[in-house]
Amino acid sequence: MNTVREVWDAMMRNKMRMMATGIAVASGLFLLIVLLGAGNGIIHTLDQNSEGLNLDAINIWPGWTSKPWNGLKEGRQVHLKDDDRTALLRQHSDKVESALAQLERSAVASVGRQHISASVLGVFPAYTDVERIQIVRGRFLNEIDMRERRHVVVIDEKSEEQLFGRGIDAVGRTLKLGSSAFRVVGIEKNDFAFSRNEFYAPYPTIHSIYAGGVNVDQITLKARSGGTSEQMEELTDGIRRTLGARHDFAPDDHRAVWIWNSAEDNASMNSAKSLINTAFWILGLLTLLSGIVGVSNIMLISVKERTHEFGIRRALGARPWNIIRMVMLESVLITTFFGYWGMFAGIVFCEWMDQTVGSSVVDIGVFQQQVFIDPTVDLRTCLQATVVMIVAGAVAGFFPARRAAQVKPIEALRG
Repeated sequence: MNTVREVWDAMMRNKMRMMATGIAVASGLFLLIVLLGAGNGIIHTLDQNSEGLNLDAINIWPGWTSKPWNGLKEGRQVHLKDDDRTALLRQHSDKVESALAQLERSAVASVGRQHISASVLGVFPAYTDVERIQIVRGRFLNEIDMRERRHVVVIDEKSEEQLFGRGIDAVGRTLKLGSSAFRVVGIEKNDFAFSRNEFYAPYPTIHSIYAGGVNVDQITLKARSGGTSEQMEELTDGIRRTLGARHDFAPDDHRAVWIWNSAEDNASMNSAKSLINTAFWILGLLTLLSGIVGVSNIMLISVKERTHEFGIRRALGARPWNIIRMVMLESVLITTFFGYWGMFAGIVFCEWMDQTVGSSVVDIGVFQQQVFIDPTVDLRTCLQATVVMIVAGAVAGFFPARRAAQVKPIEALRG
């Protein structure tokens, strides 16, 4: 207790110096927490943007050949067929869990005098396994709908309100798609961000009404979980080779079929999030380092000024550890007290960012998107950063303290 009182008295004799050192410590911790909060805001935004995406889906669209192959000229249109999906599933069963075909047609949806333009997707019930669809009322398509080619449809909340009116449950009601009547069996959750109206109907039904052939507009594969980015890249190349052999185009012709492997994008996004987090930690720690250097310099000055005092203490029987403990305690008290306030200010600033910038929405016409979601730092990280600062402050005080303890009493008294 006497040691703490002595250290406190020594700090009070140099208030301005203590305050300057403390401000450097507090600002360092404050900036670290703010930078981590900003990094979390960016990472949370990336996570929010990928919420509606299935990170195991591989989407394939037909294109036009860009290279001659086997005596055939470039510029040929590739037509995907329903049996292509079974061939892909058979040849890549080790990496692909399921394969689905999809038709897409534009139609005018109408209820009485209300009309909207819609995109009608002919899909299978397993479509929900490869695309994240949340049904808020009713149900999605089932196998009976497929087998009996029922005229049923799933619409989104926005289309429900536009066609049937606010507050009216459309499940069980009838609408027209072109000249064909469909019964609404389910309502999909919609965040009202996207302006496109997407309806889901049984694949056989849409095929019989609109397709008029065996061509499909899209094939979607569900990759088995656990694959690495390299394995997903190999799968993409394998898919292109398989389709190239079936449709006579070069296996390296990337324009013949368009393939979007979301697993590759997911790996890239995870790398980007890791890089962002690491970068902000490095910047924050460099800021902390400046505060620690300030503490060390102040301790050196304090030791220099108190050399005569330490000499007297040594002459009266004080051990070197007593001197080291006294100097280190002063350093720890400064970093603990001002580090706490720096942490508190950083948390308050992050909460302010969350309440202002964090709730802002960018509207680019096609959709609206939050761009800085929850830029806050959890209490555990804040405490960890504060502990790092306190430990670093102790280390910063140790070297000046050891230097003070190594001074011989006679030299200190002479000085």
